[in-house]
Amino acid sequence: MTSRNAAFIRGAAILAATGIAARVIGAVFRIVLAAILGDEGIGLYMYAYPIYSTLLVVSTAGIPVALSKLMAEKIAFNDYPSAMRIFRIAFFILTFTGLLITLVLILGANFFAAVIVKDMKAVWPLIAISPAIFFVTIMAALRGFFQGQQNMLPTAVSQLLEQLFRVGFSIFMVVLLLPVGLEFAAAGATSGAAAGGLAGLIYLTYYYWRRKKDFAGQLYLEPGQSFDPAGKIVSSIFSLAIPVTIGGLVVPLISLIDLAVVPRQLQAAGFDLETSRALYGQLTGMAGPIVYFPNVIALALSISLVPAISEAYALKNRDLIQSRSSIAVKLTVLFSLPSALGLFLLAEPITVLLYNNAAAGYSLALMSWTVIPLCLYVTTTGLIQGLGKPIVPALNMFVGGLVKIVFAWYLTPIPALNVGGAAIASIIGIGVAAALNLNYVARATGWRGNAKALIILPLGAAAVMGLSVFICYRAVVFFGESLLSSGLLNAIAVLMAIFIGALVYSLALLLLGALKREELQQVPHLGARLTVFFERLGLLKNT
Repeated sequence: MTSRNAAFIRGAAILAATGIAARVIGAVFRIVLAAILGDEGIGLYMYAYPIYSTLLVVSTAGIPVALSKLMAEKIAFNDYPSAMRIFRIAFFILTFTGLLITLVLILGANFFAAVIVKDMKAVWPLIAISPAIFFVTIMAALRGFFQGQQNMLPTAVSQLLEQLFRVGFSIFMVVLLLPVGLEFAAAGATSGAAAGGLAGLIYLTYYYWRRKKDFAGQLYLEPGQSFDPAGKIVSSIFSLAIPVTIGGLVVPLISLIDLAVVPRQLQAAGFDLETSRALYGQLTGMAGPIVYFPNVIALALSISLVPAISEAYALKNRDLIQSRSSIAVKLTVLFSLPSALGLFLLAEPITVLLYNNAAAGYSLALMSWTVIPLCLYVTTTGLIQGLGKPIVPALNMFVGGLVKIVFAWYLTPIPALNVGGAAIASIIGIGVAAALNLNYVARATGWRGNAKALIILPLGAAAVMGLSVFICYRAVVFFGESLLSSGLLNAIAVLMAIFIGALVYSLALLLLGALKREELQQVPHLGARLTVFFERLGLLKNT
């Protein structure tokens, strides 16, 4: 069972590593793009993305998740012909919807610009980004094909290639088109999404044809075996895909409602319009992206969990389901807890480092605590989808969203809290959704969390880490104050504190026994070596 769990952890680690790399590349890209285009150009660039993202959710319709789950169930019984049939049907559906939605955006660009954006300069950015829907939708089908086999490498590599080509092509087109006009330069920037999607699709197509022979060798029917009717397969795909799509639309919908509630309630607190915009920008445009960064790891776990749990569920292997659920939740707690505490302690230095804005540290300090429930929600969503109940996380987030909106309505107008009230509302609302998800996982699988392993020991390790981060940052600032400029000193202090914090936290986990031998051995590539190394130092406790 350990080796089977190691395989799914390896897939999650690969996705997490490339996801982090892609986020870092994206962050650098936004800094460069802002320097070239300026505020107005970035505004035109960002006009296209909410519409693109929403249409992309509709275009993929949750089918990749359904595809990976249904394929994993068939492969669990070595029914490769049926798995390939499911892929072909899903591929046809996604190709059709991708083409249709792309045409909708191209032909409707004037409508979207006039009615939704209310700025006709958004037309060209919308048209330029539209081909990305077609490429990314087909790419999602191929990713689902490999994820159904619990092979996460093609997805990871395609994500990294997609981001690299998106960034490179965007910058090239911006520089090329800027002399023509700002709206055309913004269109050049959005066209990078199509270039990145095409690059990722070319790689996945190549990988698919290279590996197709291996898969094709298993495409033979056993005596008496028959295919499911196409209608039944389509029904199975959409019965899973539609709830996933609904879940994918819940968060954007909540964000839109949040957009309507928070600025209004800030004005009710006595802030003028300009200050309200600035505070909301600090909350969503500065604190938000930082808080969502640790979620890359949870998202990687979630993607890996869907086929892994589906396989165990199809085999009716309850022990394997509980084992994978336990490891996934524990890993989520172990990385989300120090992430939240670190962001809280270094909130102002981080916003100064990234945005040269100390005021945004207030929003980040409070928003940092959403990391824990958000990561738990994302991980458990993968678990529940693997169990074939994708509507459950959507309903739970809907309930959490309502709670969030109610608290935001009443807390944000308090002048002393202002956007802090909205941040607290997010913690409570997402916390409710995560708690509901965890409760469902416990009822559905029989998994029971261990308070010592999930709360007491990680909290102890995090407390030691937090103290080391605080002391390290203050010490670097104290000794370097007379030697370095404030900006450079802050950057060095932040990076040193993060490095020391990560090192101390890892050692504290080992010394307290929060990380066991068999769990460490499952670390991809390095597990065996790390186990031997820490055993020699006497830091690793027995399971």
